[in-house]
Amino acid sequence: MDNSDLHLLDRVIQELSPNVLITSAKQEQSLLEFIEKLELNPEYKPEIVMFPNANFGLEISRQRLLSAHIPSLPPTITESEKIPYLSSCIPLDSVLMMRSIGGLLKCLERRRVGLDMEDSSMGVPILQFLAYTLKDVVYIDKDTYSALQIFKSELHPSVFKLQLGEKEGLSLYGVLNCCRSKFGSLLLRQWFHRPTRDLNILKKRQEVIRFFTSPRNFADLNTLQSSLRNIKNISTLLHKMSLANPKVVVWQSLYKTVYNALCIRDTIRSMPQSIQLFSEISQNFTDDLFYIATYISKVVDFEGSVAENRFTVRPNVNPVIDEKKRRMMGLPDFLTDVARAELEKLDPRFSTCSIIYIPLIGFLLSVPRLPTMLDKQSFEIEGLDFMFLSKDQLHYRSVRTKELDSMLGDLHCDTLDLEMVVMRKLQASVLQRSDCLYKVMSLCAELDCLIALAQASLDHGYCCPTLTSNHRLALIESRHPLLELCTPVFVSNTYISSETEGKVKVITGPNSSGKSIYLKQVGLIVFMALIGSDVPAKEAEIGLVDGIFSRMHSRESVSVGLSTFMLDLNQITSSLNHSTGDSLVLVDEFGKGTNTVDGLALLTASLNNWMRRGPQCPHLLMSTCFHSLIQLGLISDSPLLDLLTLETAIEGEELVFLYQVKNGICQSSCAANIATLAGIPDDLVKRGVEVSELYRTGRTIRKMNSPSSDEQYSRCVEVVEKFLSIDLDDPELDPDSYLKDEVLPALEEKGHFGSGIWCIRKEKVKEDVLISILNHNESAAHGSGFGFWSKISMSNFDCKKSHKIHAAKRKFDTHKMNEGLSGLERHEEMIKPALVEGYICIPSNNYFTVFAPETPAPETREEVLEHQQS
Repeated sequence: MDNSDLHLLDRVIQELSPNVLITSAKQEQSLLEFIEKLELNPEYKPEIVMFPNANFGLEISRQRLLSAHIPSLPPTITESEKIPYLSSCIPLDSVLMMRSIGGLLKCLERRRVGLDMEDSSMGVPILQFLAYTLKDVVYIDKDTYSALQIFKSELHPSVFKLQLGEKEGLSLYGVLNCCRSKFGSLLLRQWFHRPTRDLNILKKRQEVIRFFTSPRNFADLNTLQSSLRNIKNISTLLHKMSLANPKVVVWQSLYKTVYNALCIRDTIRSMPQSIQLFSEISQNFTDDLFYIATYISKVVDFEGSVAENRFTVRPNVNPVIDEKKRRMMGLPDFLTDVARAELEKLDPRFSTCSIIYIPLIGFLLSVPRLPTMLDKQSFEIEGLDFMFLSKDQLHYRSVRTKELDSMLGDLHCDTLDLEMVVMRKLQASVLQRSDCLYKVMSLCAELDCLIALAQASLDHGYCCPTLTSNHRLALIESRHPLLELCTPVFVSNTYISSETEGKVKVITGPNSSGKSIYLKQVGLIVFMALIGSDVPAKEAEIGLVDGIFSRMHSRESVSVGLSTFMLDLNQITSSLNHSTGDSLVLVDEFGKGTNTVDGLALLTASLNNWMRRGPQCPHLLMSTCFHSLIQLGLISDSPLLDLLTLETAIEGEELVFLYQVKNGICQSSCAANIATLAGIPDDLVKRGVEVSELYRTGRTIRKMNSPSSDEQYSRCVEVVEKFLSIDLDDPELDPDSYLKDEVLPALEEKGHFGSGIWCIRKEKVKEDVLISILNHNESAAHGSGFGFWSKISMSNFDCKKSHKIHAAKRKFDTHKMNEGLSGLERHEEMIKPALVEGYICIPSNNYFTVFAPETPAPETREEVLEHQQS
């Protein structure tokens, strides 16, 4: 467990003073030591409860939570139905949170009072979930971190580094992390996870950043960055130092760290000591560092250590070691002389020999193996003790080598033992001064973070914000810290929020006009100020907020099992329940995940709820494409409300985004223009515009593949020409069959022939045939003229249609119409005028069915004749 985690735990205990601490029996040594210190405190002794690690299992903890009794929910609710409610109260995807809740519920089950009087199947009652945030720590949830892109992990692009884990992508942390040391990067990440509203801490950070962003201090900035690059993780080094035999690289890293810490101290002491961090470094970088650095440099022979891959001591440190090393250095020449003397005593068959020294074995006489030496018995030589055979070399111990062993001893091992004694002494001296080294690491980490923030401010042209405790946010000509790096030109915008200048900003504008970027821009700038960083703006005044809430990005999780809209509701619920007058709330397109009317209703209710709070209304930035929210006057009048939009221009048929925020209301989403820019085919865009206009005006929306007017006319001509070829006097002609086979198929074509139908039929025609015609034309005739003439009473038909049915009150006088006229004459008399007007007339013996496209139906015979004559 990291020291920072223990510091956070200690802070929680100080603020809450809990009576009971519940933890797992399987813990790291650092936490056990922390608990022991708590038990030794005479003023505060909480009860420590330890459960087996199995009681903190993720699945069993989740089951305990789901089976708990929540009185505010209906008693018949199932465990699966509890999940949406619980997800709005606690983050179910947080493993640590779920494990902790499991341990807590286990403890409550064991200590439950009055269980005999309750139903044994009922779980632990939970009356309410309360969120607690550490004092002066700004609340930001995971969804907000993700939506604002404060952190973003991605796979490493190098194939060779894929196993090392993920790397930081384009994120705010990636932009501001210019740290030269690894532990500096870790501390900066902690600052990002724990933004603060403590003015003293923030101003302490700002004064250091302001010093290093001054041009006259650039040289000192570069010097400190070079030294910080060589500062290693002292905690890791001291842990390795406490081991039996630290490697050479550990001694090298420790010496380099201490040496560069002294360089940092000397550089800092030349700077104004009125800056608190500089004063702390000057005081805490004591002479112990100089002692450690001097001691290491005098004792450790780094060049020899690297060559031999072990700890070696410099000359003049220990006279005994120096003498043994001197003997070791002169040993080759001495052994050559001994070998010559030994060769004279050997069998003449041996032309050469050598004296070798092997650590732990001693001195040996080595001679080449003769061809006649085939087995161990043949290896025996008078006056020599055979030791072993290696690579055709026979090794013996002679009288002379025994004398050398007794005279010189095991030089190498003796030297190693003596050097180990020196190393132990050096280790103890370093570890005694470890407190100084820990302070070096913490102060260097803080210095590294602040220099990194100063470097980022210089690189990107940031300004130092004015931090206040009032309720006003003012960002003059602010920019998005990430997007400005990805585009050659970025349009800056101003944001001002206060009780007198409007704390509620409702932003409308076309799609892709920059609404979401504006929201994220404000959120990121406020976040940067809360870690002490400079911000991308011309000027900035930031009243410290206590939380940043958002409904911008749906972070889906399979383990939670919630729909996208349910996740959106959880985010807006958290914003409504936990935001205060000092909070910043960012809402982007809430309500689009469900029915338009329902989404608009929820959005309006949430907005009005915030505005009714008055002074306790948070700083609210809300973007929406629900233009009816404003057009229908759904928002309550309030001095807190300010309506904004993003400026656009149209050049010809092209939509140009100006990305400039201004007061006003957007009248159109310009979705068609955006679709064209996105590359959607023109015919699809035109169809979309057509449907949108029909829907907006309440007119009928026809199917997309309905025939065009030219196709309809061609089909009409085809049916009429077929009719002209029919012999009307043919007794075998069946008009009903003709109606079913020819007329109805024509009506079934997309779009039909028209919006009106005139029917002149004989009584003997079956009623269901005519009704079939009416039904087939219901959609096409909806809202338009639908005329009907017949000798049959209207009561014989289903007149309860959504379209209009104009019933004829005048019967057709067929005798007068047909008196003295042949079939052909009747055809020419009645059909040709209809064709001129675009009608289609289908005969049925002495009567006709007339189809009239896009023409309202006349109600009298006189009107028919008048229309034909015209």
